[in-house]
Amino acid sequence: MSAASSDAADAASKRPFDSSLADPSPPSKLQRSSQPDILPAEKLESAADGGGTVGPESEAMGGARISRAQRYLVAVEYAGTRFSGSQQQPDKRTVVGVLEEAFQKFIGQPVSVFCSSRTDSGVHALSNVCHVDVERISKRKPGEVLPPHDPGVVKRAVNHFLHKNEGDIMVTDVRCVAPDFHARYKALERIYHYRLLCGPERPSIFEKNSAWHITEDLNIQAMKKACNILVGHHDFSSFRAIGCQAKSPVKTLDELTVTEVFPFMFFPSSLERSEMESPDGSLVYSGASLMGSSGEGSDNSSTTSAKSVSENGQEFGKRLRHRCFVVTARAQSFLYHQIRLMVGLLKVVGTGDKTTADVEKILDAKTVTAAPPMAPACGLYLANVKYDPIV
Repeated sequence: MSAASSDAADAASKRPFDSSLADPSPPSKLQRSSQPDILPAEKLESAADGGGTVGPESEAMGGARISRAQRYLVAVEYAGTRFSGSQQQPDKRTVVGVLEEAFQKFIGQPVSVFCSSRTDSGVHALSNVCHVDVERISKRKPGEVLPPHDPGVVKRAVNHFLHKNEGDIMVTDVRCVAPDFHARYKALERIYHYRLLCGPERPSIFEKNSAWHITEDLNIQAMKKACNILVGHHDFSSFRAIGCQAKSPVKTLDELTVTEVFPFMFFPSSLERSEMESPDGSLVYSGASLMGSSGEGSDNSSTTSAKSVSENGQEFGKRLRHRCFVVTARAQSFLYHQIRLMVGLLKVVGTGDKTTADVEKILDAKTVTAAPPMAPACGLYLANVKYDPIV
């Protein structure tokens, strides 16, 4: 490698990405190793609650490493509303498709991105993880392989091109990993959250496509009891949608909980602010009124209930504050639509349409026809994918 190329690489790692550094030349096809590391067929199953299907051939290629390339582990967050799922699909906007396009603009060559977890259209991700092989070729001396890009350079460069897209996806972390590391099959645990907003009025437009709106009141204690029934090692056939690729419906659900939390658009009243702040100004999450909707002591930054406005003559134009519940599911892997089907059941338990005894019957039925309709995609978030600490 020439001294000029070395100086350029060092400089790139110390400054923001410049789009002029992208290779304007037509992309050339990457060479793949002649002996790909084929993954066992029994691992070709749904690793998450997500969407599109992927055939054995494309999944197997995820274990094949391009010769002389660096494999990167890439964490991304995205709002799933305008994506047709995570997996590549012809003539549709997908997470993988957008990422591959951004990488190609960065390095001037096509790449293949492999996700740890598949997500459906409309499902969001706080952190989905992918791996990608990148071979850094000298632009001045075609054929000369340069040292791999620093992960920080990769993150800034790819985000530069993602930002020019719809701006609804972003790389949050990049690390170099071993040539045989597979984002999907090395995952030890996946965590999902599902948001529900409870209240008679329509949610704020700022909450659009971010939660499932339930107009009825929810009994959180009944929902917690239902969660306890589902946790553990079970045959989850009743929560397995048609099209699931998993060879077995038996899974171990390590955690299923429901918790009431602050609404996303939470603007506290003056009284609530006084209860939330400690003497040093830091937040203290306490005070029963924080979860209420009375709006007592409200000011211009608060929201109040419809009842307070009509009966107490409080300020015109205040919105009802919805109660917000988060269902958390944790396991190594999930069946196709398992989480959304479980949340659909928890919802009808919360409204009183089903009992905890019904939950046991539905689980024992071992058929998806026994389960209530599944929850919509908009409330589901892939929160985290965990790996060995060495990564």
